[in-house]
Amino acid sequence: MKNFRNQQQRPKKNTLIIGRQAIIAALQSGKQLERIYMQATVHGDVIDTIKQLAEKYLVPINKVPVEKLNSLNVSNHEGCIAVISKIQYQNLQDVISFVVEKGETPLFIILDGITDIRNIGAIARSAYSFGVHGIIIPDKGVGALNEDAIITSAGALEKIAVCRVNSLMKAVDELHLNGIKVFASEMTAAKKVFEIDMKEPCAIVLGGEEHGVYPALMKICDEQFQIPMPGDFESLNVSVANGVILYEAMKQRMLG
Repeated sequence: MKNFRNQQQRPKKNTLIIGRQAIIAALQSGKQLERIYMQATVHGDVIDTIKQLAEKYLVPINKVPVEKLNSLNVSNHEGCIAVISKIQYQNLQDVISFVVEKGETPLFIILDGITDIRNIGAIARSAYSFGVHGIIIPDKGVGALNEDAIITSAGALEKIAVCRVNSLMKAVDELHLNGIKVFASEMTAAKKVFEIDMKEPCAIVLGGEEHGVYPALMKICDEQFQIPMPGDFESLNVSVANGVILYEAMKQRMLG
């Protein structure tokens, strides 16, 4: 992991918005930002405005030491640098409505606490290949959908709808209001993945490998399932598990 992080590409200068007023202008104009790097020690009215706008537009703020900002080789950053998003984030309800209007059965993936961008890229690649309509991510606690993630996804992250929300709990409520069931992958669940009806409108929750699905989120899911494994290994990599689950969903829908 350490070596991989060292190899991550530094954001290109033409993808950066530098300085406080420039970031405010970008947010107010509706420009989509991946995240804002903010020096941990800065404060004041302008900083408060950036924080309020970032919250409004679901843009994560990473508090960082000044050395992090200086490493981006820009001057006059005033303690704030934003990265322009390569992903065009979509409104969840708009995506659901679009899918339904096309006469298709909604299928979504929800990422809870997945921070490794290689896993996110691989998940997106499988999701796009197996007919997922959208990936739902929280605005905090998820890996950056940067160039590395897009490369790992073989470009799938630029083709599939990605919905960034401020609360996965609220996103599940919205899915339920649209008649979409939510299933969670849980290695101790009683039901097997092939016993879940994925022909109906549904969303699959995938948890981070370290902590799994957040307990409160698990509680409001409709059903839990596990991937049965004859071997005695503890669990699958989350991106591999995602591929197994989505293949099962595709198979069920194709066989009807």
